[in-house]
Formats: sequence, structure tokens, C-alpha cells
Amino acid sequence: MRKIVSCLALVSLTMLSCKENKKSEENQDVASEMETKKEVKTENEWEFLFDGKDFSAWHMYNGGEVSEAWTIEGDAMVLTPGDNAGNIVTNEEFENFVLSLEWKISEGGNSGIFWGVQEGENYGQPYKTGPEIQVLDNERHPDAKNGTTHQAGALYDMIAPSEDVAKPAGEWNTCVIKIDHTSNHGEVTLNGTKIVEFPVHGDKWKEMIANSKFKDWEGFGAFQKGKIGLQYHGDKVYFRNIKIKEL
Repeated sequence: MRKIVSCLALVSLTMLSCKENKKSEENQDVASEMETKKEVKTENEWEFLFDGKDFSAWHMYNGGEVSEAWTIEGDAMVLTPGDNAGNIVTNEEFENFVLSLEWKISEGGNSGIFWGVQEGENYGQPYKTGPEIQVLDNERHPDAKNGTTHQAGALYDMIAPSEDVAKPAGEWNTCVIKIDHTSNHGEVTLNGTKIVEFPVHGDKWKEMIANSKFKDWEGFGAFQKGKIGLQYHGDKVYFRNIKIKEL
């Protein structure tokens, strides 16, 4: 009888141990799955505004589908001068973000990247409201001779790059723009080097505007939330790998 009871007790303990081990393994699996999801979420914080496939995240400034002047070659969007060329802006608005993209300018070319852009009858161009990070062939375009605040990577007509790290026309440049109204900080990193830093609102921001060509432009740089824009300045320009991370 004692042998039977002992056997039953041993079986019971074994079953309980198995259940506990199984439960522990399940908990480990759940924890591992949650960690994996967390890692995936972190990796997926970037949202592609252009991944080389279509213009679904963009439209012509002040309305309309992206014109035929904007085409896709390989994995890049290409703007070719023509009668139907023009500026494009994102469908969505952004306030605090990191924008990453690559640009390549044609020889003697000029373009730009805007943020805080507003659309409407009161504004005929993105640059009426949106500050611009300059895209330029520093070697050949005459605007490069108008001061360093007009050169590639500059916060146009306000803050000059600390150094010229732009690659020659025809070569890809990697540009990262950070705009954070929470910390009142903006910065531009070009080809791995941080070249521009600036406030994005407040008295110092207003002072920068007052000392620029935009001082009498009502609405310029006044909006914390707005659209991202790519400029048509009469020259051929290429963009690719355009992605944004909201802060």
C-alpha cells in the first residue's frame, strides 16, 4: 500500500513539475515574442515617403496629381524641367520629425527641401511659408557666390553650413534634417557631418527671419506643423530613399 501511495505521489509531483516547466517555457515564449515585436516596432519607426515605387505620398503644390515632369528612374524620383514641372509636397503634415533622404543635383542646378509648408490661395509657392534647406551645385550655380547661407546644406539665407561637405554635381548626397519644436532645435547633417544648427521658433527664430530676405513675408516660418516640400527651381534634380521619423 505504501509503495502505491509513494508511486502516486511521485507521479503527481512529476506532472506538477512538467506543468510548471511548460508554463515557464510559455512565459519565455511570450516574453521573446514581445521583445521581437518591440524590436520590429523600433525598426519600423521610419515611414517611407518615397521608396522608389510611386508618388502615392505626394501631390503638386496647391493640388493635383504629381505631374509627368516628375518621373521614376531606378529607385529615384527625377524632376526634369518642362512646362508641367513644379513643386511637390507631402499629403501629410509633420511637426516634430527627422527627415532622411538622398539628393543629386545636375550641373549648375538648384533645388531645395522645405518643411512647415502651407497650401492655400494666399500662398503661391512653398517657399512663402516653408523654410528651405538648400540643394545646390556649389561649384557652378551663381547663387553659391551670394554668400555661404545660399550654399548646399544651408538653412537658406539664414544659417550657413559650418563647412562645405557637399559632393559634386552628379553625385549622391545624404541629408538628414531634424526639426523638434519640443526642444526648440533644428539641425542638418550632410554626408555624415552636422553642419547647421538653429532654433525653430521663439525670439531667436524671429530674429533670424528679421535678418533675412524673408523679413516682410507674412507667414514665413510661422507654422510649426506643415508639409514637406521638394522644390522646382528650373533645374534637373534627383531624390531617393525619402523617409521620415516622427518625434
